Amino acid sequence: MECCSTLSFCIPKRPLPLIRTALFSSICSNSRKQHMPIVQLSAISYKKFINFALDETKRHTHLAPSPLQERYNSRISMDGKSEIEMLSFEATKVRLLRSLCIENQTMQVLDFAVFPEPEFDMPIFCANFFSSANTNIVVLDLNPLHDVISQRDYKEKYYKGLIPLGLKYAELLPWGGKLTSESLKFFSPIVIWTRFTSSSYKYDVLYSAFMDYYKAWLELMDQAVVETNASKIMCNREAQHRYLTWRAEKDPGHGLLKKLIGETQAKDLLVNFLFNGIDELGSKSFLDYFPEYCCEDGTINQSRSIIGKSFESRPWDRKGEFISNSFEN
Repeated sequence: MECCSTLSFCIPKRPLPLIRTALFSSICSNSRKQHMPIVQLSAISYKKFINFALDETKRHTHLAPSPLQERYNSRISMDGKSEIEMLSFEATKVRLLRSLCIENQTMQVLDFAVFPEPEFDMPIFCANFFSSANTNIVVLDLNPLHDVISQRDYKEKYYKGLIPLGLKYAELLPWGGKLTSESLKFFSPIVIWTRFTSSSYKYDVLYSAFMDYYKAWLELMDQAVVETNASKIMCNREAQHRYLTWRAEKDPGHGLLKKLIGETQAKDLLVNFLFNGIDELGSKSFLDYFPEYCCEDGTINQSRSIIGKSFESRPWDRKGEFISNSFEN
C-alpha cells in the first residue's frame, strides 16, 4: 500500500471476492421477525470505519503522520492471500492513533485504537472487530486508564455521562458470553462485547455504535485539561504502560497474526506498532505487573486466566455499578 504524504492516507478500495452468508433473522420493535438481506463479506469493509475516524478526528485536532508509518504500512501474508494495512498518526493530546486492517477472501479484521499522551488521564479508545462469512466478534470500548471498579472518582469523571450511550447499544448488541475477570479490569461499564451472525442490519448498528463512541471519545479529548503534577503524570504513564504490557502479551489476535506472517513479525507488530510505547513509557515487565502469571521456571503462564472466573452476563447494572456476583467459575 502506498501512503500519501498528506493526512488523507490512501486506503485502497479494491473490492474483495464476494462471499455469501446465511440469512439472518432479527426481531424488530413490533416483535415480528424479518429476514435480513443476504450479506456479502466484501460489503462489510472496516475501511469505512477508519475513514470516518480520521475525518472526525481532523474536525477536532491536527493529525500528523506518526514516525511509525514509514516502517508499518502494509504486509502480505506468507501464503499471499491476506493483506495487512496499517496507518498511524499523532496529534496534540494524542500519543498514537493507529489502525490495522486485515482482509482476505474469508475474513476481515479491524484493530483501531487511540492512546492519549501521559499528561492526560483520558480513556483509551479501542475497537477490535473480526468478521467472517457467518460470525462477527466485537469489542468496542473507551478502555479506562485507571481502575473503574476501585477508583470511583475516575469512573464518575469519564463514564457517568456515557451510561445512557452504553445502555442503548447494550440492547442492540447483547453481551457476547464469558469474559475473564483479568480482562474485565481493562474494560469500562459501557463496553460492547458481543457476537452476532452476519447481517446488513447488525453491520449498520455496529457502524452507528463506532461513530457514537468515537464522537464521545473526541468530546472527552476536547475537554481534557493537561496535567502538570509530575506524580500524576507518572501515574498515568505507568497505567498506560501496564495496559500496553498486558495487551501485547495476552492479545487474542496474536495467534492470527502468527498464522499470517510468522511469530517474529507478529511479535514485532504487537510490541512496536499495535501496542507501541512499551519501551518508551516504562521499564517494568509483564511479570512485574502480573506476578500471578509466573510459572515455576520463571516463564509467563500462557493461559488467558489464572483466577478461573468469567462473566457470563454483563457485570454492570443499568447505573454502571459493578455486579460482583455475575461471574461463573
